[in-house]
Amino acid sequence: MNPVLAQRLRSTLTHVVLLLGVALSIFPFYWMFVMASRTTQDIFKFPPALVPGTHLLENIQKVFDSIDVLGATFNTLVVAVLTTVLVMFFDSIAAFAFAKYEFPGKNILFVILLATFMVPAQLSTVPSFVIMANFGWVGSLQALIVPGAVNAFGIFLLRQYAQGAISTELLDAARIDGCSYWRQYWHVAVPLLRPALAFLGIFTFIGSWNDYFWPLVVLTNPARQTLQVALSQLNGLYITDYSMVMAGTLIAVIPLIIVFFLGARQFLSDLAAGAVKQ
Repeated sequence: MNPVLAQRLRSTLTHVVLLLGVALSIFPFYWMFVMASRTTQDIFKFPPALVPGTHLLENIQKVFDSIDVLGATFNTLVVAVLTTVLVMFFDSIAAFAFAKYEFPGKNILFVILLATFMVPAQLSTVPSFVIMANFGWVGSLQALIVPGAVNAFGIFLLRQYAQGAISTELLDAARIDGCSYWRQYWHVAVPLLRPALAFLGIFTFIGSWNDYFWPLVVLTNPARQTLQVALSQLNGLYITDYSMVMAGTLIAVIPLIIVFFLGARQFLSDLAAGAVKQ
């Protein structure tokens, strides 16, 4: 076979496979939109309708009439944004120290950090609730923000990335110029860690936005409910309007899609810039 033709066939096959993968990834979101735009009776019909209906605005209005969507969205946004900022800040500081500095007990502390991966988060529910109660934070958003302000996964991720992205010679040059730890962190480490920070930010924001179990436990004040807890109230005791539930889910997913595209754009542009520089 002609090598040029073979190359074109491989390229075409690759693009077809990628397009199929994209279609499979997007279909659940499209199907959610279809269900949100139809009635519950339409959802259970066979064969199912694959085109959107005309009840989207009606179902969205039902969601707003059933729960405090704006208040719950605001609470969730505050928690997700503050948690993401704090995680990126504290995790990057710790990762920079673990990656590029020597101090007593460094390896032992890092092993203990990795060991926390083996502890299920549910095991810390009762101790965490007791601590929040002692602080007087039960029922407030601080109980969601402060415990999530740092995590072992972010430190591990950034530490591994920093070991390859931040050269020792660059830090030595910064020290010779009189840079303190904080100036080395802010002017040297942070710009080089931007791709990893972008990924960690997306990961943390989505995890905080979708968190259901801990807010359900600690938020005893109905006015402080997050969106996921509020959406769970759409499930009826005996009868559930699934089209309304899908409309509420659609409302909750839209901000995540926006954050993902904004963060992924930054993530990919930083990686491309780093590849060009190398």
